[in-house]
Amino acid sequence: MNAGIANIGLSQLKELWLNTGTACNLSCPFCHEGSSPADSRLPALGFDQACRTMDTAMALGVERFAFTGGEPLILRDIQRILLYALERRPCLVLTNGTAPMIRRTHHLAQLRSAAHPLSFRVSIDYADEAAHDAGRGLRNFRKALQGLKLLADAGFEVGVTRRLQPGEDSAATDARFRQIFARNQLPRDLPIVALPELGPLHASTVPVYATVSPPRAPMCATSRTAQMHGEGVAFTPCPMVDDDPHFLIEGPLARACQQPVRPMHPRCELCRSIGISYPG
Repeated sequence: MNAGIANIGLSQLKELWLNTGTACNLSCPFCHEGSSPADSRLPALGFDQACRTMDTAMALGVERFAFTGGEPLILRDIQRILLYALERRPCLVLTNGTAPMIRRTHHLAQLRSAAHPLSFRVSIDYADEAAHDAGRGLRNFRKALQGLKLLADAGFEVGVTRRLQPGEDSAATDARFRQIFARNQLPRDLPIVALPELGPLHASTVPVYATVSPPRAPMCATSRTAQMHGEGVAFTPCPMVDDDPHFLIEGPLARACQQPVRPMHPRCELCRSIGISYPG
C-alpha cells in the first residue's frame, strides 16, 4: 500500500496533540484506539511529562494544544494539565461528553477564566439515539447531549464529532443534527466534524470513501502527537497511527518534527484520498 508515495515533512508545528492514554469510561466496539475502562495500551499521561512536552512545543512555535484519548476528562490530572496549557495556548479537548469531570462546576469555572480559550468537541455518532447507543451504550446519547449543553451554557466553544458513512448524504445528515441542536436549546450552527470510519485497533483495511479532489493537507504536515511510552514521552505523526510501532518516534519533540513521515498505515491511504482532520 502507498508504494511510490512521497514522504511527508512537517511544514509548521501548528498543533501538538496530547494522548492522555487509552483508558475510557466507555467500551465502544468500533473504537480505533481499543479503549475501555481497563485499557492500558497507552498509559495515562503524567502531569510533569505533559508540562515539559508543552514547554518544548512552545519553543518550537506551537499554536494550539489538543487532547484526545481514550477519554481525556477521566484523567486524574486533566484539570491541572489543562490549566497549565491554557496559560500558554488555546486548547481543544475531544470527549464523549459523559465524563464526570464536566459536571464539576468549579472546575469548569477555573477553565473558563484561563488566559486562553478552551473548546470541546463531543462525540455524537449519529443523529439517532438508538444508533448512537448501540455502539456507546444505553442512554449515552442523552448524556452526551447533556454534556454538550452544559459546556455550551458554561460559555465554552463547543461542537460535535460524528461518524461519516460511505455514500451518505452529508447535508441531510447535518440537517438532522441541527434539528437535534434546536430541540435541546443549542445553537443550530454548532460546528459538526464528520470523521470517517477508521476501523478497529490494528485493522489492516479501512472502508472505502469517494476521493475528494483535492483533499485537505494531512495532519502530519502540521502536527505531532505526544503519548506516554515507558517512563517518558514519545511521539507519533498523528493520533491515528499509534497502533503501529513503525510510526513511534522516540527522543525529543524537535527530532519528531524533523523526521519525515512515510504514509504506510492503512489510515494514511484514507487520509490521502479524502483528508482527515481531527480539529475540523
